[in-house]
Amino acid sequence: MSLATPGVVSPRAMDDLDQLEAQSIFVLREAYRKLRPLSLLWSLGKDSNVMVWLARKAFMGRVPFPVMHVDTGKKFPEMYAFREEYTRKWNLDLMLGDCPPVEEIDPSLPPAARSAARKTAGLASLIEKHKLRGVIAGIRRDEQATRAKERVFSPRGAGHRWDVRNQPPEFWDQYATPYEDGMHIRVHPLLSWREIDIWRYIERENIPLVDLYFAKNGKRYRSLGDQDITSPIDSDASTLAEVIAELEASKTSERAGRAMDHESEDAFERLRVAGYL
Repeated sequence: MSLATPGVVSPRAMDDLDQLEAQSIFVLREAYRKLRPLSLLWSLGKDSNVMVWLARKAFMGRVPFPVMHVDTGKKFPEMYAFREEYTRKWNLDLMLGDCPPVEEIDPSLPPAARSAARKTAGLASLIEKHKLRGVIAGIRRDEQATRAKERVFSPRGAGHRWDVRNQPPEFWDQYATPYEDGMHIRVHPLLSWREIDIWRYIERENIPLVDLYFAKNGKRYRSLGDQDITSPIDSDASTLAEVIAELEASKTSERAGRAMDHESEDAFERLRVAGYL
Protein backbone atom coordinates (compact mmCIF):
# COMPACT_ATOMS: atom_id res chain seq x y z
CA MET A 1 0.00 0.00 0.00
CA SER A 2 1.36 3.42 -0.96
CA LEU A 3 1.95 5.91 1.85
CA ALA A 4 2.30 8.89 -0.50
CA THR A 5 0.06 11.87 0.22
CA PRO A 6 -2.63 12.25 -2.47
CA GLY A 7 -1.82 15.06 -4.89
CA VAL A 8 1.82 15.35 -3.75
CA VAL A 9 4.58 14.19 -6.08
CA SER A 10 7.25 12.30 -4.12
CA PRO A 11 10.84 13.37 -4.83
CA ARG A 12 12.87 10.96 -6.91
CA ALA A 13 14.90 8.61 -4.75
CA MET A 14 18.63 9.22 -4.96
CA ASP A 15 20.45 6.56 -6.94
CA ASP A 16 24.13 5.63 -6.62
CA LEU A 17 25.26 8.36 -9.02
CA ASP A 18 23.26 11.00 -7.17
CA GLN A 19 24.90 9.98 -3.90
CA LEU A 20 28.39 10.03 -5.40
CA GLU A 21 27.72 13.41 -6.97
CA ALA A 22 26.40 14.87 -3.70
CA GLN A 23 29.40 13.58 -1.75
CA SER A 24 31.88 14.97 -4.28
CA ILE A 25 30.18 18.37 -4.31
CA PHE A 26 30.32 18.43 -0.51
CA VAL A 27 34.06 17.65 -0.61
CA LEU A 28 34.69 20.40 -3.19
CA ARG A 29 32.81 22.95 -1.12
CA GLU A 30 34.66 21.91 2.04
CA ALA A 31 37.97 22.31 0.22
CA TYR A 32 37.01 25.79 -0.98
CA ARG A 33 35.90 26.76 2.51
CA LYS A 34 38.99 25.49 4.31
CA LEU A 35 41.91 25.78 1.88
CA ARG A 36 43.14 28.95 0.17
CA PRO A 37 44.84 29.30 -2.22
CA LEU A 38 43.28 26.27 -3.91
CA SER A 39 43.62 24.78 -7.39
CA LEU A 40 42.26 21.78 -9.32
CA LEU A 41 44.45 19.45 -11.37
CA TRP A 42 43.08 19.08 -14.90
CA SER A 43 44.80 16.24 -16.76
CA LEU A 44 42.25 16.43 -19.64
CA GLY A 45 41.22 12.80 -19.04
CA LYS A 46 37.76 11.49 -18.22
CA ASP A 47 38.14 11.64 -14.43
CA SER A 48 39.40 15.21 -14.30
CA ASN A 49 36.69 16.31 -16.75
CA VAL A 50 34.09 14.81 -14.40
CA MET A 51 35.79 16.68 -11.56
CA VAL A 52 35.63 20.01 -13.41
CA TRP A 53 31.97 19.30 -14.19
CA LEU A 54 31.24 18.65 -10.51
CA ALA A 55 33.07 21.84 -9.52
CA ARG A 56 30.91 23.83 -11.93
CA LYS A 57 27.81 22.26 -10.37
CA ALA A 58 29.09 22.95 -6.86
CA PHE A 59 29.61 26.66 -7.52
CA MET A 60 26.66 27.72 -9.65
CA GLY A 61 28.22 27.04 -13.04
CA ARG A 62 31.66 28.60 -12.57
CA VAL A 63 34.82 27.09 -11.06
CA PRO A 64 35.96 29.72 -8.49
CA PHE A 65 39.60 28.63 -8.37
CA PRO A 66 42.27 28.01 -11.05
CA VAL A 67 42.62 24.69 -12.84
CA MET A 68 46.18 23.44 -13.38
CA HIS A 69 47.58 21.50 -16.29
CA VAL A 70 51.06 20.12 -15.58
CA ASP A 71 52.23 19.77 -19.17
CA THR A 72 54.86 17.20 -20.08
CA GLY A 73 54.79 18.30 -23.73
CA LYS A 74 54.00 14.70 -24.68
CA LYS A 75 50.20 14.64 -24.68
CA PHE A 76 48.19 13.68 -27.75
CA PRO A 77 47.28 16.55 -30.11
CA GLU A 78 43.60 15.80 -29.46
CA MET A 79 44.17 16.51 -25.75
CA TYR A 80 45.72 19.93 -26.39
CA ALA A 81 42.88 20.82 -28.75
CA PHE A 82 40.37 19.77 -26.07
CA ARG A 83 42.17 21.93 -23.48
CA GLU A 84 41.97 25.03 -25.64
CA GLU A 85 38.32 24.50 -26.56
CA TYR A 86 37.00 23.77 -23.06
CA THR A 87 39.11 26.33 -21.24
CA ARG A 88 37.10 28.82 -23.28
CA LYS A 89 33.71 27.10 -23.18
CA TRP A 90 33.83 26.42 -19.43
CA ASN A 91 35.37 29.83 -18.64
CA LEU A 92 38.26 28.26 -16.72
CA ASP A 93 41.17 30.10 -15.15
CA LEU A 94 43.91 27.89 -16.60
CA MET A 95 47.27 27.69 -14.85
CA LEU A 96 49.97 25.99 -16.95
CA GLY A 97 53.16 24.43 -15.65
CA ASP A 98 56.07 22.81 -17.47
CA CYS A 99 58.03 19.72 -16.47
CA PRO A 100 61.81 19.32 -16.26
CA PRO A 101 63.65 17.08 -18.74
CA VAL A 102 63.82 13.41 -17.87
CA GLU A 103 67.59 13.68 -17.38
CA GLU A 104 66.91 15.63 -14.16
CA ILE A 105 64.75 12.84 -12.72
CA ASP A 106 65.90 10.05 -10.36
CA PRO A 107 67.76 7.59 -12.63
CA SER A 108 67.00 4.68 -10.27
CA LEU A 109 63.35 4.69 -11.38
CA PRO A 110 62.26 2.37 -14.22
CA PRO A 111 62.02 4.17 -17.61
CA ALA A 112 58.24 4.79 -17.77
CA ALA A 113 58.02 5.72 -14.08
CA ARG A 114 60.95 8.09 -14.55
CA SER A 115 59.18 9.75 -17.45
CA ALA A 116 55.95 10.04 -15.42
CA ALA A 117 57.88 11.49 -12.47
CA ARG A 118 58.51 14.64 -14.51
CA LYS A 119 54.93 15.61 -13.58
CA THR A 120 55.79 15.31 -9.89
CA ALA A 121 58.52 17.90 -10.27
CA GLY A 122 56.32 20.12 -12.45
CA LEU A 123 53.49 20.00 -9.93
CA ALA A 124 55.86 20.76 -7.04
CA SER A 125 57.05 23.88 -8.88
CA LEU A 126 53.50 25.11 -9.41
CA ILE A 127 52.54 24.50 -5.77
CA GLU A 128 55.58 26.42 -4.56
CA LYS A 129 55.19 29.23 -7.09
CA HIS A 130 51.56 29.89 -6.15
CA LYS A 131 51.91 28.93 -2.45
CA LEU A 132 48.96 26.55 -2.74
CA ARG A 133 47.44 25.15 0.44
CA GLY A 134 45.07 22.81 -1.39
CA VAL A 135 45.32 20.78 -4.61
CA ILE A 136 42.24 18.92 -5.89
CA ALA A 137 43.11 15.71 -7.75
CA GLY A 138 40.91 13.18 -9.56
CA ILE A 139 42.30 9.88 -8.26
CA ARG A 140 40.07 6.89 -7.41
CA ARG A 141 40.67 4.02 -4.99
CA ASP A 142 39.81 1.37 -7.59
CA GLU A 143 42.49 2.53 -10.05
CA GLN A 144 45.58 1.23 -8.31
CA ALA A 145 46.44 -0.38 -4.96
CA THR A 146 48.59 2.52 -3.74
CA ARG A 147 45.76 5.00 -4.36
CA ALA A 148 43.47 2.85 -2.21
CA LYS A 149 45.57 3.95 0.79
CA GLU A 150 44.66 7.62 0.32
CA ARG A 151 42.35 9.82 2.39
CA VAL A 152 39.85 12.28 0.93
CA PHE A 153 41.85 15.14 2.51
CA SER A 154 45.44 13.88 2.36
CA PRO A 155 48.26 15.96 3.93
CA ARG A 156 51.54 16.34 2.09
CA GLY A 157 54.51 17.35 4.20
CA ALA A 158 57.50 19.53 3.46
CA GLY A 159 58.97 18.56 0.13
CA HIS A 160 55.48 17.38 -0.97
CA ARG A 161 56.05 13.99 0.64
CA TRP A 162 53.18 11.66 1.54
CA ASP A 163 53.51 9.79 4.84
CA VAL A 164 51.21 6.87 4.12
CA ARG A 165 51.57 5.59 7.71
CA ASN A 166 50.55 8.88 9.33
CA GLN A 167 47.23 9.99 7.89
CA PRO A 168 44.37 11.61 9.83
CA PRO A 169 41.20 9.57 10.44
CA GLU A 170 38.08 10.62 8.54
CA PHE A 171 34.87 9.91 10.48
CA TRP A 172 31.37 11.17 9.62
CA ASP A 173 32.63 13.36 6.75
CA GLN A 174 34.86 15.39 9.10
CA TYR A 175 38.05 16.26 7.26
CA ALA A 176 41.21 17.47 9.01
CA THR A 177 43.25 20.22 7.38
CA PRO A 178 46.46 20.43 9.43
CA TYR A 179 48.92 23.07 8.30
CA GLU A 180 52.60 23.71 8.82
CA ASP A 181 55.02 25.68 6.70
CA GLY A 182 55.85 23.84 3.49
CA MET A 183 52.87 21.47 3.53
CA HIS A 184 49.65 21.30 1.52
CA ILE A 185 46.53 19.13 1.36
CA ARG A 186 45.58 16.91 -1.59
CA VAL A 187 41.80 16.73 -1.93
CA HIS A 188 40.24 13.69 -3.67
CA PRO A 189 36.54 14.20 -4.48
CA LEU A 190 36.37 11.06 -6.67
CA LEU A 191 38.04 8.66 -4.26
CA SER A 192 34.92 6.48 -3.80
CA TRP A 193 33.97 6.40 -7.48
CA ARG A 194 34.65 3.39 -9.72
CA GLU A 195 35.58 3.48 -13.38
CA ILE A 196 32.08 2.31 -14.34
CA ASP A 197 30.55 5.09 -12.20
CA ILE A 198 32.61 7.67 -14.06
CA TRP A 199 31.36 6.43 -17.42
CA ARG A 200 27.73 6.18 -16.32
CA TYR A 201 27.91 9.71 -14.96
CA ILE A 202 29.48 10.97 -18.20
CA GLU A 203 26.61 9.35 -20.10
CA ARG A 204 23.94 10.78 -17.78
CA GLU A 205 25.39 14.30 -17.77
CA ASN A 206 26.59 14.32 -21.40
CA ILE A 207 30.08 15.45 -20.35
CA PRO A 208 32.49 16.20 -23.22
CA LEU A 209 35.55 13.95 -23.62
CA VAL A 210 38.63 13.64 -25.77
CA ASP A 211 37.52 11.33 -28.59
CA LEU A 212 40.51 9.00 -28.12
CA TYR A 213 38.37 7.16 -25.56
CA PHE A 214 36.19 5.86 -28.41
CA ALA A 215 37.23 3.10 -30.80
CA LYS A 216 38.63 3.76 -34.24
CA ASN A 217 39.92 0.91 -36.40
CA GLY A 218 39.51 -1.57 -33.55
CA LYS A 219 41.47 0.43 -30.94
CA ARG A 220 40.67 2.91 -28.20
CA TYR A 221 42.36 4.38 -25.15
CA ARG A 222 40.95 3.34 -21.81
CA SER A 223 43.34 5.61 -19.91
CA LEU A 224 45.06 8.70 -21.32
CA GLY A 225 48.59 9.83 -20.49
CA ASP A 226 51.75 10.72 -22.38
CA GLN A 227 51.96 9.34 -25.91
CA ASP A 228 55.20 7.44 -25.30
CA ILE A 229 54.03 5.55 -22.19
CA THR A 230 50.34 4.94 -22.99
CA SER A 231 48.95 2.26 -25.31
CA PRO A 232 45.45 1.64 -26.71
CA ILE A 233 43.41 -1.47 -26.09
CA ASP A 234 41.61 -3.68 -28.59
CA SER A 235 38.03 -2.46 -28.73
CA ASP A 236 35.07 -1.79 -30.99
CA ALA A 237 33.32 0.45 -28.42
CA SER A 238 32.66 3.70 -30.28
CA THR A 239 29.78 5.10 -28.19
CA LEU A 240 29.21 5.73 -24.48
CA ALA A 241 26.74 2.85 -24.26
CA GLU A 242 29.22 0.49 -25.93
CA VAL A 243 32.06 1.57 -23.63
CA ILE A 244 29.88 0.95 -20.56
CA ALA A 245 28.82 -2.47 -21.86
CA GLU A 246 32.45 -3.35 -22.57
CA LEU A 247 33.51 -2.37 -19.04
CA GLU A 248 30.69 -4.37 -17.48
CA ALA A 249 32.11 -7.48 -19.13
CA SER A 250 35.82 -6.67 -18.75
CA LYS A 251 38.22 -8.34 -16.30
CA THR A 252 41.22 -6.26 -17.43
CA SER A 253 42.73 -3.47 -15.34
CA GLU A 254 41.90 0.07 -16.39
CA ARG A 255 45.59 0.97 -16.37
CA ALA A 256 46.69 -2.03 -18.45
CA GLY A 257 47.77 0.39 -21.17
CA ARG A 258 50.04 2.39 -18.83
CA ALA A 259 53.66 1.27 -19.24
CA MET A 260 54.74 2.18 -15.70
CA ASP A 261 52.12 -0.16 -14.21
CA HIS A 262 54.04 -3.06 -15.73
CA GLU A 263 57.39 -2.05 -14.21
CA SER A 264 58.74 -2.87 -10.72
CA GLU A 265 56.11 -3.41 -8.05
CA ASP A 266 57.19 -0.50 -5.84
CA ALA A 267 57.71 2.10 -8.59
CA PHE A 268 54.20 3.58 -8.38
CA GLU A 269 54.28 3.84 -4.57
CA ARG A 270 57.68 5.53 -4.74
CA LEU A 271 56.16 8.09 -7.11
CA ARG A 272 53.14 8.64 -4.84
CA VAL A 273 55.25 9.07 -1.71
CA ALA A 274 57.36 11.65 -3.55
CA GLY A 275 54.30 13.67 -4.60
CA TYR A 276 53.05 12.07 -7.84
CA LEU A 277 49.52 12.97 -8.96
